[in-house]
Amino acid sequence: MNLRKDSRPPRILLRSSWQCINIGDVAHTPGALAVIEKNIPEAEVILWASSNLTYQAAHMLQKRFPKVKIVTGKIRKDGIGENEELDKALKWCDMLLHGSASALGARDDVRSFLDYVKKPYGVFGITYGGIVEKELLDRAKFVFFRDPLSLEKAKADGIECPIMEFGPDGAFGTDLANDRSAEYFLRENCLEEGKFMCCIPRLRYTPYWKISTAPYSKEKDERNIEMKEHDHAPLREAIISVVKETGMKILVCPEDSSQMAVGKEMIVDKLPEDIKKNVVWREKFWLPDEALSIYRKSAGLFGNEMHSPIMCIANGIPAVVCRFAEQTTKGYMWRTIGLGEWLFDLDIPEEVANIAPTVLSVAKDPKAAKQKAEKAREFVIKRQEYMCEVLKNTLDRIK
Repeated sequence: MNLRKDSRPPRILLRSSWQCINIGDVAHTPGALAVIEKNIPEAEVILWASSNLTYQAAHMLQKRFPKVKIVTGKIRKDGIGENEELDKALKWCDMLLHGSASALGARDDVRSFLDYVKKPYGVFGITYGGIVEKELLDRAKFVFFRDPLSLEKAKADGIECPIMEFGPDGAFGTDLANDRSAEYFLRENCLEEGKFMCCIPRLRYTPYWKISTAPYSKEKDERNIEMKEHDHAPLREAIISVVKETGMKILVCPEDSSQMAVGKEMIVDKLPEDIKKNVVWREKFWLPDEALSIYRKSAGLFGNEMHSPIMCIANGIPAVVCRFAEQTTKGYMWRTIGLGEWLFDLDIPEEVANIAPTVLSVAKDPKAAKQKAEKAREFVIKRQEYMCEVLKNTLDRIK
C-alpha cells in the first residue's frame, strides 16, 4: 500500500450526488467512487452529498461502498461546517474532488472550501458552464471536461488551470448491480437475455414542475409540446424496424422520473397494434443498480438520453445517442470515445434519417456492435487511469 509521507492513506472529500430523480445524476457518484477504488485503492473517501440525497440512493451507495461515509451541509462563513459530520470531514480531508455534472454545479461549496478551508481541489468530468466559472476553475489543480467542446471553450475563455484535458463522465465507472430485482422484472415481462433492446424517451426540457417543487415554465412546456412528436417519431421508427426485422422485444424505460409518462404517451401508445405486443413499458422508476442489471441483459440501448448510454458503454453494451440543441454539449463525448457513428442530432434532418437504420444494424449484428462498444470502453478506462494518476500526483504533493 502506498501511504503518504506521514504514513497514512490519502483522504479525498468527493462533492457529488446532485439529485435522485434522474438515475444519471445518481450514477455519477458510484462511478467516481469505483474509479478511485480501482486506481487508488489506498485512498479513503468521504462523500459530501447534496441534502436531497434519498434514503434509497444512500442505501444503494453504502451497500456497494460500505467504508464510504456520507455527509451533507454547507460551510459557514467562519469556515466551519454547519454540522459536526461535515466539519470533521473538512478537517479530515487532504483535498476536495468535484464530481461530474452539467457544470461546476457546487460552485458555492467550492468557493467556500477554497476561501475558508484553504485546501486544494480538482474536478472530474464536467461540462463547461461558461465564463462565470473562470475564477474557480483557475484555482483548481486540474479540470477534466467530459466533452471536447467544453474543453475547447474553456481554453478559448482563457481558463488558467495547469491541467485541463478530456476526462470521462463519472457515470462511466458505474458497476452497480441489483440482479434479483432485474431478474424478477425480466421474467415477469418475458424479456430474454440478448433478445431485447432498451429505448429511453426524453422531452426537450425535463418537466421538473411535474416531478419536484420547481416552478412551472410556460416557455419550456410549450417547447416540449412543439417538439415531442418530432423527437420521438424516429425512436418509434427504430422500434418498428427492429421488431419487424429481428423479432426482438423493446423495453421502453426511464432515465428520470418524468419519462415513464412520456414513454407511454409518445412511444407505446403511438405504435401499431402488431408492434405493441413486442413492447414492454416500464411504468415504475428505478435506481441505477436495477437499471444497469437490465441493460447488461439487453442487446443494446437507444434513445434521447445520455447517462444510460454511458452506463451501457461502461459495461460493454452498445448504445445509440440522440441529442438536441437544448441539451448541454455532453453528447459530443461519443465522438471522443470513438462512437461518432452512434451519435445523432435530432435538429439535423440528414442525421435523423439514419437513426432507425443504425439501431437496426446493432440489433442485426450484436457481435460487431459489442466489439465497437468494448473498444470505446477500453478507451474510457485508459482515460480514467490517467485521471487518477493526476489525482494521485496531486495528493502526493500535499504535505
